[in-house]
Amino acid sequence: MTEHLEKGHYRARWATTAADTEAAMRLRHLCFMVAGGGQSRDDGLDRDDFDARCRHLLIEEREGDHLAGCCRLMHLSGGSEIGASYSAQYYELSGLSGFAGPMLELGRFCIRPGLNDPDILRVAWAALTRAVDATGVELIFGCSSFAGTETDRYLDAFGLLSDRHVAPRRWLPRVKAPRVFRFAETLRRAHHQTDRKSGLQRMPPLLRSYLAMGGWVSDHAVVDTDLNTLHVFTGLEIRAIPEARARALRLVAD
Repeated sequence: MTEHLEKGHYRARWATTAADTEAAMRLRHLCFMVAGGGQSRDDGLDRDDFDARCRHLLIEEREGDHLAGCCRLMHLSGGSEIGASYSAQYYELSGLSGFAGPMLELGRFCIRPGLNDPDILRVAWAALTRAVDATGVELIFGCSSFAGTETDRYLDAFGLLSDRHVAPRRWLPRVKAPRVFRFAETLRRAHHQTDRKSGLQRMPPLLRSYLAMGGWVSDHAVVDTDLNTLHVFTGLEIRAIPEARARALRLVAD
């Protein structure tokens, strides 16, 4: 994305100043720590060492310029660099080290509490589409988060993931984090009967978007007590996106 993108009530643009980046960190703190129950910081900012290596995407309300959402993006030239990603802290990703094409890690995606407009996510994906097209990215990946760390409330969502969306064996992330929920194995042994409607309702919107485009996930969830989330590794191979969905994304991005 070389310039800002405006659709409806929202504008997507890259952070260009320290103040822009700090605004994103402050929104992340509000979403993950204040509203989400993660470990709060005294300075009111959610930040780590990865921020300096990322570009930060801001989704603003066009009227008043209030920040509605944000995320950060890290470009990798290929799978040989995946060990340097944020996700590699939590997942053993040697299977993806042989991925040949450019990759984009999408992280810390959040929407300001109280805003439920699906256009925010739509504008974010349009901006990502521009970034993918401009850089030739072949795989988008990251950690998709469920609020809270109690697994029982998400069993139907995990059932859907287990039944239909676990990664191909050659790319499958392995367990690395000290606390995980091995949902594929656990639900299979329990002969869990998935309620699809309940599962979809419990699925985070960003993850639903990934899956609708042909995305896949790890077979286990990481229990992240710092952010008070459960998250699954999520991958989306660009060539796997259905043609109709790709056209729709580019219509919004144009």
